[in-house]
Amino acid sequence: MSQRQLALILIAPGLLLVAALFLYPLGFSLVSAFTRPDGTLTLEWFAKAFELYSGDIVFTVIIVLASCLLTALAAIAIAGTLTLGENRWVVGTLKALYRWPLFIPFIVAAQCMRTFLAKNGLMNNTFVSLGLMDPLSATSFLDWRGIIATFVWKQTPFVALLLAGALASIDRATLEAGRNLGASRLRVLVELALPQVMPTLLVALVLSFVTMLSVLSVPMMVSGSQPTMLTVDMAFRINAYGDYATANALGVITYLISAGAAILYLKRGMSKEAAP
Repeated sequence: MSQRQLALILIAPGLLLVAALFLYPLGFSLVSAFTRPDGTLTLEWFAKAFELYSGDIVFTVIIVLASCLLTALAAIAIAGTLTLGENRWVVGTLKALYRWPLFIPFIVAAQCMRTFLAKNGLMNNTFVSLGLMDPLSATSFLDWRGIIATFVWKQTPFVALLLAGALASIDRATLEAGRNLGASRLRVLVELALPQVMPTLLVALVLSFVTMLSVLSVPMMVSGSQPTMLTVDMAFRINAYGDYATANALGVITYLISAGAAILYLKRGMSKEAAP
């Protein structure tokens, strides 16, 4: 047996698994989104999806983009503190704590936020016990704010971990030169360090964008009101009506949104490589 045949045998189980669990469902959903039950081509499922859920499409994009922006800001703050921080106690405490949400599943994170952000949840009860809030003025954050808070809390450790690794690999002489010339740590981070690790940050944000776009548990458990995210709409079309065609059309729209984020990143990377 040649080395090539042996390599194919070794990777065959993985390829079969990918084909069965990803490629076949993807192909089936694409065909179902563009065809009628009799097999003729049509765009009526997309027209129906836009007619019923155009508001949810916009809502989904806004929620995910806002979550990515806040995640980036939080990750930059954490990674910058870990890299440029001078207080050993703060750096050590942050290093020990910031990665914990990374190992928590989204469904567990959603349940935690339900008990934390509810009207009588942990956050409001803490404010009331500290005298910072009147009990009658407590409000629930189990809406779009809760979705964003959950996404940011869950994805910040992932982005911060990649960003901190990239910042740690930067030549420290450049950063120390900025500090010696009188620049603050914030200015060194923003003007010297971040431009050098921007590709890593963009990769992390694209991955986070796609991840948050595909989550079902968080919008379903944290916010049960309208508008909602496309994953909830897809689940509703299938569970309530058995309408796989419209659900698959919504899935294709989600694919296109994800592809748009990836294309923007690739175009930026190619333009950087083409620049002299």
